Amino acid sequence: MQTSSAVPSIEARVLPVVTGDGHCAELIARIPDAPRMRLLWMAGMGVPARHFIPLADALAARGVATFLHEWRGIGSSSLRASRGCDWGYRELLADIAASEAVAEAQAPGLHRVLGGHSLGGQLACCRLGLQPDAAEAVWLVASGSPYWRAFPLRTGLGMPLVCRFLPWLARRNGYMPGRKIGFGGNEAVGVIEDWARSGLSGRYAACGIDADLEAGMARFAGDVRRVNFTDDWLAPASSGEYLAGKLHGARVQALDMDAATLGAVADHYAWMKAPDAVAAFLVP
Repeated sequence: MQTSSAVPSIEARVLPVVTGDGHCAELIARIPDAPRMRLLWMAGMGVPARHFIPLADALAARGVATFLHEWRGIGSSSLRASRGCDWGYRELLADIAASEAVAEAQAPGLHRVLGGHSLGGQLACCRLGLQPDAAEAVWLVASGSPYWRAFPLRTGLGMPLVCRFLPWLARRNGYMPGRKIGFGGNEAVGVIEDWARSGLSGRYAACGIDADLEAGMARFAGDVRRVNFTDDWLAPASSGEYLAGKLHGARVQALDMDAATLGAVADHYAWMKAPDAVAAFLVP
């Protein structure tokens, strides 16, 4: 006699998010029947949220109501970075809080998870720096601090130059032309300056934010699941460990995933199209 496992019904939604300064974006949601936790997921730098729909589907199939946050200036965002339109981490963190409120209204009262890829994981941690009780868990995938000393020597020595060149390039153009140079998207000057500051100092701080983000991160007392990939030079395991180490009170489970385990090239981006192994590790 053949048996079949029940597949949960998953509802796909696209929800409007409007922030305090009038910025508008869409929040992509995958909500299963009777979800057991809620995830707000942040993309990597320059990556539209829609590219993480395969991950959202894989997580929703495991009972996670998943909401894909859209970065200001990317994808469905109503803004584009330019000489006359700038922002930094302060605005990006406010946008995260706005998406949190929409996600809570759609799937209230659940175990809360913040997560992200690359820069998205960093800003998930910065969100906890502002409000350590904003989530009970953090999921970091191919994410790590850009601090140059957290990288292997052969790549780390070049990071200070990168962290000085990119802000100069952004200021010269009025935005960072990431699509032309092959790093991120077309990013606001303020975002690149805040990113470069953490790359040079190893500490998170943002223009216009007085709160001590590092102290806030250290107060987070939830669970962390960290995945880094063995062939990922943009976010090597050492940078992921350095980032997760800022959450001093957290319980951390880490996995350095190779191509055999992933079922794809174990680099910074390939996992996005083959997320099942990642989803299986993230969902306890």
